[in-house]
Amino acid sequence: MPRFSVIVPAYKVQAYLHECLESVLSQSYADLELIAVDDRSPDACGEIIDEFAARDTRVRAVHLPENVGLGQARNAGLERATGDYLLFLDSDDTLTPDALRAIADRLKATGEPDVLVYDYASTYWTGEAVRNRFAEQLSEEGPAPFRLQDRPGLLRVLMVAWNKAYRREFVESTGLRFPPGYYEDAPWTYPALMAARTLATLDRVCVHYRQRRRGSILSTTSREHFDVFEQYDRVFAFVEKRPELARWRPVLFRRMVDHLSTVFTKRDRLPRGSRAEFLRKARAHYRRYRTPGAAVSLRCRLRHTLVHFGVHRTYRALEASMTLRRRTHKAVSKLARALRAALLQAHYRIQLRLPLRADRAVFAAYWGRGHGCNPGALEAAFRALAPQVRTAWIARPEHQDAVPPGPRRVRPGTAAYWTALARSKYLVNNVNFDRRLVKRPGQVFVQTQHGTPLKHMGLDLQERPAAARGMDFDELLRGVDKWDYVLSANRHTTLTWERVYPGGYETLEYGYPRNDVFQRATAQDVARLRESLGIPRDAIAVLYAPTHRDYSRAQRCPLDLERVLRRLGPRFVILARAHYWQGPLVDRPVPGIIDVSGRPSVEDLCLASDVLVTDYSSLMFDYANLDRPIVVHADDWEAYEAARGTYFDLRSFPPGAVARSEDELIDIFATGHWRGSRSAQLRAAFRERFCPHDDGRAAERVVRRVVLGEPEPPPATPLAERRPAPSAAATAAAVSPSVSVPAPAPAPGASPVETAAGSAVGPGESSGRPPLAVVPQPAGPRSVVDRR
Repeated sequence: MPRFSVIVPAYKVQAYLHECLESVLSQSYADLELIAVDDRSPDACGEIIDEFAARDTRVRAVHLPENVGLGQARNAGLERATGDYLLFLDSDDTLTPDALRAIADRLKATGEPDVLVYDYASTYWTGEAVRNRFAEQLSEEGPAPFRLQDRPGLLRVLMVAWNKAYRREFVESTGLRFPPGYYEDAPWTYPALMAARTLATLDRVCVHYRQRRRGSILSTTSREHFDVFEQYDRVFAFVEKRPELARWRPVLFRRMVDHLSTVFTKRDRLPRGSRAEFLRKARAHYRRYRTPGAAVSLRCRLRHTLVHFGVHRTYRALEASMTLRRRTHKAVSKLARALRAALLQAHYRIQLRLPLRADRAVFAAYWGRGHGCNPGALEAAFRALAPQVRTAWIARPEHQDAVPPGPRRVRPGTAAYWTALARSKYLVNNVNFDRRLVKRPGQVFVQTQHGTPLKHMGLDLQERPAAARGMDFDELLRGVDKWDYVLSANRHTTLTWERVYPGGYETLEYGYPRNDVFQRATAQDVARLRESLGIPRDAIAVLYAPTHRDYSRAQRCPLDLERVLRRLGPRFVILARAHYWQGPLVDRPVPGIIDVSGRPSVEDLCLASDVLVTDYSSLMFDYANLDRPIVVHADDWEAYEAARGTYFDLRSFPPGAVARSEDELIDIFATGHWRGSRSAQLRAAFRERFCPHDDGRAAERVVRRVVLGEPEPPPATPLAERRPAPSAAATAAAVSPSVSVPAPAPAPGASPVETAAGSAVGPGESSGRPPLAVVPQPAGPRSVVDRR
């Protein structure tokens, strides 16, 4: 007997059915049966189901002799189900990876409840995924299992069958079946939740609910929408037969009225000429089942009044007046914004005619996202080395709190913002300022950039439309013409910037100021940062920081972090850092995984971690300055390189071990390659190429050259003489040399770990500086396979 019976009815969904069935069969939890019901579909759904049944014995194909509709097709699956728990999945939706394992774990942890409610996310054809807005109702805090009266808020979650797991014995004893017609979920889900003796929740997205552009039932104009009345008749009939459920009548009444008003107000559902008839039936249902006691929000009272009195024309008149009010407000707001913008530009033009202030500097980073990166380090250096210069920091309102004491805080688009841009002598940013910036004679623009380039940048994106995304290259070059200085961390970066951002600026190959902290921080600083992040004292902290994929609309996490953490073992903690263009890498709290995407300083995260796992993020070049292990997860290198373009093959010259799959990544940690001698050799060669100047004094050199006018800033300290901040693991090993970190068990059947080769010092490099090339090729063979 399987643990789960997953029932999938199919009708005219041949374009989506393969993905749906594959999402079930590819689950890491394999104890299941998949009952796929062909509801006499006129397309290829039946053939697709048979193909899956032929290749996997867990698939049971059911072909109905005639089309019976979604509810009856689900019943046909119910009759053949043998699993402990029943799950329903619509044939255009998908299960998320590891969803069944999470469901199974939660069922076990909550004592095998009658019903488990889990979360979903609506997914759109654009690739956007939006989580259920009532997700807070699925919190796992508090006692479990429970009854509905303990958590009545569950009735606010979408009343569908496919976001729950049902104990089969409970379904059979309760006599639950799906009725025919539209809205068949209501007479199933309401009775299931009310009758369940034990309920539990899982705060995890387990289903991706596809929002189709065409073809969904809810967007089809039909009289079938009148079925909603019979469905609520069935719901209230269920309550009438069970007096103990009478307490739920007020809530059910309100939910019914909300539902009826929604169907009525959606213009694409009811056929022309049937709206008045629908409203009359809605008014009759209102009077038949009216049960006072459930609070109605002010926002919903108008719709409830509509159903109560059936005032079709009055409602339309009110709706028209409200629409006119919204449009008027929108027009007035638009006019006010245009007037404000014109006044601000007039203010800016006046400020441009006033003298420059030689004692003022204005800073910004990442389009106003907050204080940090190279401009953040330079702003602190300005205050320390040139205290006569008053600094200001531009940050959007939601990031104002991230700005430390010292600089004056300025919000973009304000009069103070334009005054700062017009009157400050020094302009410092890691991207460009507003394109309307007028670069005045005497102003000094320091373009700090924000990383060493692995991927194509600037003019090189002209041949990469997927990555350029309509970039205006003429506007790009107009911005470049405003730069006076551009920062660089190494020769490769210098040569790349001067080619892809051609201009008359001076390159300061001094290192990146944001990396200064790596040489200055102490073991005590590391311990303090780890404590603030909640990292256990003896844990190995893995900083996982993937980059953006230009070739994919849906920016999903490349790794199953929960699976990786399970395989690594309890000594490991994962710090999950999403790219600033992406959402969080985890959609719910998971012990051992700390979401650090919102932390303003990535440098703090680097210091707190013991090893970096990334793919193609430029963070690896900065992290190498810490001389800590780096593991590259390059599972989609070919696709990434084809879409974005890269300046060298990272797999042939990496900063550490390279994994080409999730299993290889796990194996690298299991075998100890992540911190082995080979990884140390690769890291040494990588540091030699890309970290020649990051000695902790990069910001000082920039200030001395740009502000103080010193022609020859202090030279860089050689790599061999640097002492970067030690990791917590290294500090623990120094205190207790006998302490070792156990390696996790190797993944069964894992493929050999492939790493790239490269000598620590190539020929002709004993003097320090690499040859004059974009990326010098390392000596020795291009790759080697470590065989165990």
